[in-house]
Amino acid sequence: MTTLAARMPGRVAQSYRRVATETASPGQRVLMMYEGALKFLERARCGFDFDDPLESNLAIHNNIGRARAILHELDAALDVNGGGELAVTLRRLYEYFDWRLDESLRHKRIEGLDEVMRRLNTLRDAWEQMLQRNEDGAVAREA
Repeated sequence: MTTLAARMPGRVAQSYRRVATETASPGQRVLMMYEGALKFLERARCGFDFDDPLESNLAIHNNIGRARAILHELDAALDVNGGGELAVTLRRLYEYFDWRLDESLRHKRIEGLDEVMRRLNTLRDAWEQMLQRNEDGAVAREA
């Protein structure tokens, strides 16, 4: 006998992601967005290796588009007035990332994609460390 979850793994995974996103802290949501953008960029990168031109173009175009949409959401969420220099710097970075990804998409060149992935990995790692330090500090204060 199969379970409902086994018969509908896509729906279960989608539901799990939705609940995880809705219950995550704002800081965790930013981390999830960085990870999502990196996942889509990795998929786009794989598209450069496909032999079939249609499959290659679809993988590159669709996944870069999804990553750019996440970057636009991250940019829209910035509070430039209250966020100070960090928010301004992040806005500039997101705009640069968007430009590099657009360039990679238009010219079908992997260099811009690789650069954005490296820099986005650095941001994600720094954000994760910041969240961990805040979490560790909150646990220490509660103890």
